[in-house]
Amino acid sequence: MQTDFLVVGSGIAGLSLALKLASQGNVLVVTKKQRSDTATRLAQGGIACVLGSDDHFVFHEYDTILAGDGLSHEDAVRAIVRDGPARIKELEKLGVNFTKDHTGQYELGKEGGHSKRRIVHSGDFTGLEIQRVLVEKAASNPNIEILEDFVVVDLLTSCKIASGKDKTERFTEEDRCLGAYVLDASSGKIHAILADITFLATGGAGKVYLYTSNPDVATGDGIAIAYRAGVRVANLEFVQFHPTLLYHSKAKNFLISEALRGEGAKLIDWQGHAFMEKYDPVRKELAGRDVVARAIDAELKRTGKECVYLDISHRPADFVKKRFPNIYRTCLNFGIDITREPIPVVPAAHYMCGGVVTDTRGQTDLPGLFAVGETACTGFHGANRLASNSLLEGMVMAHRAAGRALRLLPRFKSLSRVDVPPWDSGGAVDMEEAVLISHNWDVIRRLMWNYVGIVRSTKRLKLAAQRLKPILKEINQHYWDYIITRDFLELRNLAMTAQLIIEAASSRKESRGGHYVVDYPLKDDWNWRRDTLLRRS
Repeated sequence: MQTDFLVVGSGIAGLSLALKLASQGNVLVVTKKQRSDTATRLAQGGIACVLGSDDHFVFHEYDTILAGDGLSHEDAVRAIVRDGPARIKELEKLGVNFTKDHTGQYELGKEGGHSKRRIVHSGDFTGLEIQRVLVEKAASNPNIEILEDFVVVDLLTSCKIASGKDKTERFTEEDRCLGAYVLDASSGKIHAILADITFLATGGAGKVYLYTSNPDVATGDGIAIAYRAGVRVANLEFVQFHPTLLYHSKAKNFLISEALRGEGAKLIDWQGHAFMEKYDPVRKELAGRDVVARAIDAELKRTGKECVYLDISHRPADFVKKRFPNIYRTCLNFGIDITREPIPVVPAAHYMCGGVVTDTRGQTDLPGLFAVGETACTGFHGANRLASNSLLEGMVMAHRAAGRALRLLPRFKSLSRVDVPPWDSGGAVDMEEAVLISHNWDVIRRLMWNYVGIVRSTKRLKLAAQRLKPILKEINQHYWDYIITRDFLELRNLAMTAQLIIEAASSRKESRGGHYVVDYPLKDDWNWRRDTLLRRS
């Protein structure tokens, strides 16, 4: 199979890319389940964007750097924040219906960490609306083909074809990405898809943890396959835990948007006492996600309870139903009327702030390979992502990466073709016992939650590395012994991503942002960090 552009992933970054690339070439989008099985679809809050009369790019940049605990790359912050308004207009032109007030202006929400109202939204199902429009536009474009149930096994690179081995040294000028080996999960066949330029837009890695707001597809695929190809990854210790996932035995991965706290919702304990003032007396419920998640974790450990509560019942019922229709209906289905009673919530793994290292145009170390969206590490998020900056980064970086790729396409087309051998499964046989996969899947996720979670310690990180080692060895052996399936590929990528998170967390000898280690307690209070960054700005 051959194409001009291969895009792996069908969320906001992947489909935005495909639509832009299709103007000058054929685009093949592969997605490992259905085209709408993405994290984008689950995004509730909206897109952070400077559109208010009292707002300014500098304010948004400052809020982003503050949330990132000083590790955000300022060139990435500036480029992404300032391109936001143009991309909002572009989405609207495609057909996305954003919520507006009676004057026709965007109804801007406010969320934790933001100094101004700047969250452009479509009710409380913004991601679902964006996914709907992008899927419709991509499906109707004759230059875009979407292959569902196709899972990337590994990248095809010129150096690997020549040596038959994974990359272990730095790249040379002759090395480049040629496409990927991809499993058709419905037939079990593995195809070599050749592409002039390849894009990874596979989303995050929340399923590495036992409790997550992420969809089942978020198994760290892009990070793992890029790393196996020798591409740099960074900042994987900075896993963001969203403070408020609905706590209910029948609810799965349902997020309670940060926008509720932006509209005045209070976090309370089982006795009805608000507690955020103890942890951040200035920002309280509107503190950064790392602060709020640790505060809830501390309250759960202090009280021995299984959840805390988020209470917005003091706001008018009509306002709550209109502003949060999806959350209201979903909670009501579980017997919770949020206009009258508080919502039981717990923290859960939510977003990977690190990923595959790219520049501000999405290019990786490996020529011919780009990464965009949550898969990538542009440096935009630093140590902790500011609320609603994820959809912003996805659409802006897709635009920037597409522009660079279209300029590079003639150059890659002029390069000589490389003969790629068909996939050889050797003497591999069917894996008759699925428990080999399900057991390790469960062990890894529990290990990561208990040892590499919201609050970490040097001792637990060492134990996690030791206990993961034999699992990695077993998975590697299974790779050669058994015929590859989608479940196995997800386990393989999940395990490698877990290993990389542990290594990154063990290497950082400080607490910062989403990485909190009890051996290295925070020395600086929030006011000090704020004032330091303000002087820098």
